[in-house]
This record gives sequence, C-alpha cells and structure tokens, in this order.
Amino acid sequence: MRLEHCHNFHDFRKLAKRRLPRPIFDYIEGAADDEATFRRNTVSFEACDLIPTVLAGVAEIDMSVTVMGQKLDMPVYCSPTAIQRLFHHEGERAVAAAAEKHGTMFGVSTLGTASLQEVRKHKGPQIYQFFFHKDRGLNQSMMQEAKRVGVDVMMLTVDSITGGNRERDKRSGFAIPFHLTLGSLVQFAIKPMWGINYLTHEKFSLPQLDGHVDMGAGAMSISRYFTEMLDPSMDWKDVEEMVKLWDGQFCLKGIMSVADARKAVDIGCSGIVVSNHGGRQLDGSRSPFDQLAEIVDAVGDKIDVLMDGGVQRGTHVLKALSLGAKAVGIGRFYLYPLAVAGQAGVERALDLMKLEIARDMRLMGCKSIARLSRENLRFR
Repeated sequence: MRLEHCHNFHDFRKLAKRRLPRPIFDYIEGAADDEATFRRNTVSFEACDLIPTVLAGVAEIDMSVTVMGQKLDMPVYCSPTAIQRLFHHEGERAVAAAAEKHGTMFGVSTLGTASLQEVRKHKGPQIYQFFFHKDRGLNQSMMQEAKRVGVDVMMLTVDSITGGNRERDKRSGFAIPFHLTLGSLVQFAIKPMWGINYLTHEKFSLPQLDGHVDMGAGAMSISRYFTEMLDPSMDWKDVEEMVKLWDGQFCLKGIMSVADARKAVDIGCSGIVVSNHGGRQLDGSRSPFDQLAEIVDAVGDKIDVLMDGGVQRGTHVLKALSLGAKAVGIGRFYLYPLAVAGQAGVERALDLMKLEIARDMRLMGCKSIARLSRENLRFR
C-alpha cells in the first residue's frame, strides 16, 4: 500500500502500522487502562443519524468558521500533540505547513519537538498546548516566550495533572530517550527505515523545555514527566491568574462537565475543548460527543465550544457541529499519515477530510456550516 492508495483514516492507520516499529505505533494508538474510552470516542457517533434535506441549491459550499477570533477555511484543526519528531523527522513542521496550506489552525505542545518560533514562520492560527508545571517561574517564562513569538491561542491542558496508565508503553519500554525491551529492539530491527530516518536527521529535542529537562541524564517516560514535573495542585485560581497574564485568546482543553464549563466562562476563557485526551488519561470517561450537547446548552452562547476525540469521518465533524461545536480537533487522524509520509501525508489527510465535508454538506442540503443545527440529527 502507498500513500495515494489511502482513502480514509483506516487506510492511514494500516499503512502506519506496517511502516512503524511497534513501540512507536503503540504510542500513537495506545490509550489508558483497557482502552474502553478510546473505543467509545468513535463508537459514540454511531448512535446519531443525519437527516438530509434535498433541492437546496448547494453548488457553492462555505465550510469556513471563526473560532476564538481565528478565521479557519475548514471546521477541522490539527490538535497539538507531543513528540511528533518520533513519528516522522519533519514532525511539527510538516503539520504547520499542511495546516497553512489548508487555511486551518494547528498547535504545538509543551512536549513539541519543534520550537514555537520555528513553526511561527508558517502563516495561520497557532495554538500553544500548555502544561502547568510545579515550577511557576517556568510557567511564566514559557508563556512570555509564546507571547513574544506571536502565538494566537493559549490552550491549557487541564486533564493531565498526572499521567494516564498507558500499558502499551510500559510493555514496550517506551521512554525519552529510548529505553527498550528485547522485544522492542526486535521491532526496530525488522523495520530499519524508521531508525535510519531518525538517526540521519537532527537530534531529538524538546525546545520548549530546553534548560529544564536534561535529556542526557537518562530515560524519562511520558508518565514520569507528568508525574514529576506537572503540578497536581493546579486549581481554578491558578488558571484565572494565567488568563489574566496571557491577556488574549485562552482556551481550556479537557473540559467534560457543565460545572467546569461554567467556571471557564466565569474566569474569562475564550474557549473550551470538550475532550478526554483521546482516551489516554481516565479510562471509563464519557465520550466528548456524548457530553457535547449539554455543555453547549449550558455555555455555548457565552464561550466557543470545541470538541475532539474519535473523529474519523466528515460525517463525524458535521454531527459535532450540528450539536453546537464551533470546530473539531483531530489527532490520530493526522498523526498516522504524518508517520507515513510527513507533510505529504498530513496534506492528503486534510484533503480527504475537506472533500468529505464538502460532499457531505451537499448531500445534507447545507450550503454553510452556520446552517447546521440539531434539526439535522436524530438519536437512536
């Protein structure tokens, strides 16, 4: 199978599984505990049916949206994800370039492998996915750097004050730098192209954490980073101070309750992302799509509500937008194609998603995103 033979999420996943060493693939795919929430995130869309209308004159389609003051040409954005350089040597640069080409938003993580300044060279709205550290001075300096380089939206992740129990990573010994089991080493040996690309390009680093994490002092697992460096005492007062300090578009990622959504409004946030971190944190959590309607009903007229988790099709996007989401984030949907082919892979994934949304809007009899509503939906 080649990139041009990939026509949907499942094709990209299949090709990535063929090409990546198993520990790398499992890091992208894996989730917490029994991975029940991970599976539910996608399955939840199946209980919702679309009701199309006909003879609506849909020769022209407008799928643009405005989210937290940012104009997007499509209602899908690339959610910030960590350590993209491990999946492909182009990493965040590839995602930023593909998002720029499609006129949509992309994000860089605190655990990103390209600097905020470097990816800011690409035009288009940029998110900084921020983790709150025990070192308050570090938090402040990182926010100042993001402001300096022109980040558009600060996105504080609030569901990751400690690491989820990702057992696939424990079995493979996945860590930064690598600290692998004998079985994992065999996986790297039988898929040598990944290793060749990794070793022949620039050294792996975490630019946002330079000077704060010693990558040469031994392996640091992702779970150790969350456990040792992030601050589990973070509370609403801390976040309120961050909102004031940032003094711009500020979003909370990982909101799953109406009560928390209302608090986000009260402290002056611009947006929230209804998200369970792709099922990678609390297994047994409700799916974002299942929870979306009640959160929109509570705060949708006061704050921009976004959603991510389990999105694999254009119809999934239209269902979320019909419930009231302003835009929908994708993660694994672009990470598999990134791993397969770098920028070309991400571009193809976004191309396919854009084509699906346009086709589905025509089949729905809908000229613009603004015309989507719950009248388009029925739940079984």
